[in-house]
Amino acid sequence: MIRMMKTALLLLAAVTILSAVDLPTKRWLNLAAIKKLASAAEAEAQKRNVQVTLCIVDESGNLLFLQKADGAGLNTIQFAQRKARHAALYGRPSHAAAEQLKGGNMQVLAFPDAFPNQGGLPIKVDGQTIGAMAASGAPSEVDEAIVQAAIDALLK
Repeated sequence: MIRMMKTALLLLAAVTILSAVDLPTKRWLNLAAIKKLASAAEAEAQKRNVQVTLCIVDESGNLLFLQKADGAGLNTIQFAQRKARHAALYGRPSHAAAEQLKGGNMQVLAFPDAFPNQGGLPIKVDGQTIGAMAASGAPSEVDEAIVQAAIDALLK
């Protein structure tokens, strides 16, 4: 009888282990990743001799990091945040909305948190957006190049 109960418990434990749900692992931007992104972006901005505001957000667009260079305008604070938030929430570069607008698609102006301006890029790992980064203060294509250099440094 005791032997039968032990066998039943062992089988129950085996069934429980085998039927356990394999939960996905989540990647996120931790402090080390944020520091690496910021450092690489600062170096690229310095190399290009521009003063920019940098913004890093999580996958939901929540602010993780914001830094305004001494020579960057105050308006760049909001612009960088909006570019980064757009890239995170829509999972695509902020310039995609700018291209839609140039193509005559006015609907992009009605999208919540859309910001049709180049300079914000999503940060993707294994096809999943884990956050986004943006720069503002230089010409838009330079802003995006600074962010791309930072993301490349992180993901290499």
